[in-house]
Amino acid sequence: MHRRSLLPFAAAALAAPAAFAAWPDQSIRLVVPFTPATGPDLIARFLAERLSPELGQPVVVENVPGASGNIGSQAVARAKRDGNTIMSSVNSLVMNASLYKNLPYDPVTDFAPISLTAWGTLVLVANPAQKPSTLSDFIAAAKAAPRTINYGSPGVGAPHHLSMALVEAETGIELVHVPYKGTAGAVQDLLGGQIGYMFLPVHVAATYIKAGKLKAIAAGSPKRVPLLPDVPTLIELGLKNADVDMWYGLFAPKDTPAEIIARYNKDVVAILGSDAASKAFSAQGLIPATSTPAALGEIVARDRKRWAEIIAKRGITAE
Repeated sequence: MHRRSLLPFAAAALAAPAAFAAWPDQSIRLVVPFTPATGPDLIARFLAERLSPELGQPVVVENVPGASGNIGSQAVARAKRDGNTIMSSVNSLVMNASLYKNLPYDPVTDFAPISLTAWGTLVLVANPAQKPSTLSDFIAAAKAAPRTINYGSPGVGAPHHLSMALVEAETGIELVHVPYKGTAGAVQDLLGGQIGYMFLPVHVAATYIKAGKLKAIAAGSPKRVPLLPDVPTLIELGLKNADVDMWYGLFAPKDTPAEIIARYNKDVVAILGSDAASKAFSAQGLIPATSTPAALGEIVARDRKRWAEIIAKRGITAE
């Protein structure tokens, strides 16, 4: 090869470290594709406050909600690959890939994973007036009278909805899904008895369970949760594949320089390993968690396949 043809490659090799050495040289957008006070938002704000001094630049949380997280996720997928835009998301990121036929981004290939940030648990609860008080009684009642028992969710394709779809698929029961526009309305009708059952985040459910306003049927985590230690898990009760825990993670646009991804990962792992993180997250029913970028990528790919199978089996679509 002629010596002159090597010059562009040499220049590119020198430019990459130089660019990283200058990063970050401006404020960083931490996009949350959901409304404030949601799990991804709470995690983002905790991280932003602590990443700012580590990086020497403001880390600004920007809520870009809409279309079950698709609007904000698309904005991040199309952002510059310079490390100045990252995203705090949840497992609905991969669920949307099978719910929306014309999704303008790919949750596996259009993002560079940075790290897991937390795990969250959903709990199957019921209005106290519902006679089935155990999972086995609930399943038996549903089998005896298909499509007579109803349940609510914050919307079609929400993790709460797909968790119940997984229970249906695992047990062969048929329920009636009542989708709402958000959690608040669904919880209100659950308390009022207009709907009988629902999966709720543990920190939301625990308050009502302890007050006797809802009864717990089962936790969707692999192990019992500290907030509700007396509530058995779906797995304990015989549904071996019914782990419906929600993962939360931090992402950048694909092709973001590996050095920047590694720096983010290092800082996030340190921040989430603190006692402050454990205390703040547990108050919201979350468990801080971290991973390598590759490990988060494996979780994303595996979960996409898993939920695609459930969505196809149940014939669920959000469009």
